[in-house]
Amino acid sequence: MLDPDRCWQAVCTRDAAYDGQFVTAVRSTGIYCRPSCPARRPRRDNIEFHPDPDSAEAAGFRACRRCSPKGASPAEQLDALVATACRLLEQTPSPPTLAQLAARIGLSPSHLARAFKARTGLTPKAWVDAHRRAQLEAGLPHAGSVLEAALAAGYSGTRALYERGDTLSPAQRRRQGAGETLRYAIAACPLGQLLLASSAQGVCALLFGDAPTELEHELRQRFAAAHLERDDAGLGDWLQQVLGQIEEPQRAAQLPLDLRGTAFQQQVWRALRQIPAGQTRRYGELAASLGSHPRAVARACASNPLGLLVPCHRVIGADGSLSGYRWGLARKAALLEGEANAYAE
Repeated sequence: MLDPDRCWQAVCTRDAAYDGQFVTAVRSTGIYCRPSCPARRPRRDNIEFHPDPDSAEAAGFRACRRCSPKGASPAEQLDALVATACRLLEQTPSPPTLAQLAARIGLSPSHLARAFKARTGLTPKAWVDAHRRAQLEAGLPHAGSVLEAALAAGYSGTRALYERGDTLSPAQRRRQGAGETLRYAIAACPLGQLLLASSAQGVCALLFGDAPTELEHELRQRFAAAHLERDDAGLGDWLQQVLGQIEEPQRAAQLPLDLRGTAFQQQVWRALRQIPAGQTRRYGELAASLGSHPRAVARACASNPLGLLVPCHRVIGADGSLSGYRWGLARKAALLEGEANAYAE
């Protein structure tokens, strides 16, 4: 059952997150559109809402040629073009310039740059750099030398690797992270099992799971270059703060965080921490506040290594559904229900 007030608000804001949820039919023109259609907004008393294009056409309306409500939306078409651009950047030995890339996919350089940044959080050049770094990290443990790994990843040498200012040098990462030790502790909680890991800077992982071995495996995957030491006693106080927040959301844990991610991921994670407990935000709302795209925000949420402390569980789908959650929808529902009850009192 469509909510007319919510539908009208989506039309007023041209909220692309509602595309596919309903269509807007204009009686005076006989045309139906997506909520995000850029055409001039019709009068409220001159429109009706339908759940899908077939329903609108059965009522005698025809599809808008500008927003193509029956086919891929302009936003979805841009999504596909940006995905193609990403593949070209990753698969071409010598990455094309922005102008060359734009010409190959049929957009102007400025349009491509804006669309690419909105959907990935990176410029095309930064995307190439990130992909090259990922190849380097994957190759370092198995390479005979840092230079060998750098050349295989597409670098011309090793100088750029040592200018990044990382906590660990490439040589240390090749030696499986010699020099960095992460301590971790595991405890039972109302959501199953909880693992908290800390570096010298603060909490770097807070993971939920069904079994301690599962959590330890995920930690090793996330921090394959580090030496891991279990320290239930040393991290006991921090662990109790986290458990206290799960049981009583008003008692928010106050812990130092060591967040490791791209600049865009860090931006999204900061925005998540600003959502008050007991409240939620839609992916589209969060994306709009950051000048980004819902899918880019969703990817950053999925990459979040700090459950609860960076509250990605407070972000929901455009239709109010729980949508995805790295540690399962049941845990997401439990966290939201606990916060809603705590702040409703």
